[in-house]
Amino acid sequence: MTWLWAIIVGLVLGLIAKALIPGKQQIPLWLTVIFGMLGSVLGNWAATGLGVADTKGIDWIRHLLQLAGAVLIVAIGDRLWVAMRGHKRHAT
Repeated sequence: MTWLWAIIVGLVLGLIAKALIPGKQQIPLWLTVIFGMLGSVLGNWAATGLGVADTKGIDWIRHLLQLAGAVLIVAIGDRLWVAMRGHKRHAT
């Protein structure tokens, strides 16, 4: 059940990140999920470092850090994806 939850969270965070980033992103849905999952891990790491990983009630700061991590990773990952796909087009 943990992996299913991670995939769902990754999908939601990845899609929200894509909606927040200006312009059209080229990455496929499966990569959006992976980048969302990585953003969640990055946000959890940052929350732990800041000492806000576990609070009473809803961990809003941790969730915002997860979203910020997803936005960062989706933005960087999209640029890398476009650069890699662009080089393949020119090579053939």
